[in-house]
Amino acid sequence: MSDLIVGQKAPALDLPTDDGGRFDLAAATGPVVIFFYPKADTPGCTNEAIDFSGLKPEFDQLGITVVGVSRDPVKKLARFRAKHGLTVALASDEDGVVTEAWGVWVEKQLYGRTYMGVERSTALIDPEKRLLRVWRKVSVKGHAAEVLAAAGHP
Repeated sequence: MSDLIVGQKAPALDLPTDDGGRFDLAAATGPVVIFFYPKADTPGCTNEAIDFSGLKPEFDQLGITVVGVSRDPVKKLARFRAKHGLTVALASDEDGVVTEAWGVWVEKQLYGRTYMGVERSTALIDPEKRLLRVWRKVSVKGHAAEVLAAAGHP
């Protein structure tokens, strides 16, 4: 999301989901929240997905579709959903085309080791597929509530 600018059209996103379907941003009829996370069933990613799932009724009231995207395979996402009772859609970008197009496939460092990975990021997109807000290097605690507030929930 490094090159993404609020007001511009969101890059394409058409991915398989954990339930055997697909999520195609172009076909979405209302606003959309897309949260990119590094790896399913790790502590931060689990907490983030649980937080978005917990607020799904409020997002639904606003007509907003919430989709989590990682590079995990669809089968792993299905296990992740079942294990934690997740209610938001989970989409698999196993080949990395979407995470690269969105600029969230970045160089990271952990314990002095450099590697490529998904930067935890979120985008709020309007019905015309324009970026309303972009969050980079997200800190999980309170993030889903912050996105909900930015989307107009009191």
